[in-house]
Amino acid sequence: MNPKILTHLKGIVTPRSDLIFNELDIRENVAIIINGTQIAAIDSADVLKQQYPDATEIHGQNCWALPGFVDPHTHPVFYKTREEEFEMRILGKSYEEIAAQGGGIRNSVRAFRKASFQQLVELTYQRISQFIEYGTTTIEAKSGYGLSLEDELKSLRILKKISENLPITIVPTFLGAHEVPDEFRDKREDYIELIIKEMIPAVAEENLAEFCDVFTEKNVFSIPESEKILQAAKDHDLKLKLHADELSPLGGAELAAKMGAISADHLLKVSDKGIKAMRDSGVTAVLLPGTAFFLGKEHYAPARKMIRHGVKVALATDYNPGSSFTQNMNLILSLACTQMKMTPAETIWASTLHSAGAIDRLKQLGSLEVGKKADIVLQQVPNYQYIPYHYGMNHVKMVIRHGEVIHHRQN
Repeated sequence: MNPKILTHLKGIVTPRSDLIFNELDIRENVAIIINGTQIAAIDSADVLKQQYPDATEIHGQNCWALPGFVDPHTHPVFYKTREEEFEMRILGKSYEEIAAQGGGIRNSVRAFRKASFQQLVELTYQRISQFIEYGTTTIEAKSGYGLSLEDELKSLRILKKISENLPITIVPTFLGAHEVPDEFRDKREDYIELIIKEMIPAVAEENLAEFCDVFTEKNVFSIPESEKILQAAKDHDLKLKLHADELSPLGGAELAAKMGAISADHLLKVSDKGIKAMRDSGVTAVLLPGTAFFLGKEHYAPARKMIRHGVKVALATDYNPGSSFTQNMNLILSLACTQMKMTPAETIWASTLHSAGAIDRLKQLGSLEVGKKADIVLQQVPNYQYIPYHYGMNHVKMVIRHGEVIHHRQN
């Protein structure tokens, strides 16, 4: 197969593994050679055309080339949407109040269990396809709306089936510890035992997930319960993630550090001790400003404090039916700038290279460097700062994943 050459670019904008956070490699009037699924060279078009005379040309539409977005926290496998709860929040009920009354995650669980495998495949396929349109080439995707052995396995099998048929990288995460389902409300210890003794071994045996996550939160899973579940996952060679310190300063960040988790996510109420623990242990902080925005929160994760203390900060959509219903990573960059005071350059890092680290893919994804996967998004903008500046828009002209054009907007 002949190599491809991506030409007629304004240039490239990318973090790079040898640069410090907030520094970007910005080069105008360059081309990119793609050999198979990987980037083979980045140089001037004239030089590369001489070196690769048989390369097939891809017209870059006079766009800036950036790494494909890596979205390291999503919940795409569900049946019904929850717009009625959205209206309830507008009228004054909090997310926590709705959940306590049987809404929220348990609402989604009831609907999920009634849906057929094929219905869920079709809906999830459509939803994940929309990530591509906004420039996302990799997502981490969680189970967590089944909360039974059968339904959690069903959720992960759906992700496996879609990953075999849709040109996007899907990194699967088991989230059986998303909530305690209705039938175990009065016997939560039995549900935790079910997760540890049956769900985790079955997921590992069938090789359905790379990560295990736990919603570590007041009235969900306590620190001791979370540690017990995470240790069982670790014993079955699953890598670890945590929903941590979102609604209360419970100590989830400290637990993530203690357990050697790859990431701790949300972190609106993270403590100074938790920030230092994440820094010292190399845990990536995955921040989800879309969730705080959608829930009408006034308080966002302390991104500036984390950055100042040397924590690696990533960004994600938290796409889910209850608290952040968007696949638009461009919008997440805008919210990170306006609500968490991250600079545009920091948001580029946080949605590409650092988010690749949050799913343990630093060597393969997240930057335009020779030897990495050719996951490239062409943004039709005058400069990279314009992406979060012109907010709520989709600036993506073309998406390339593993060297193949998978989306091309015509207008």
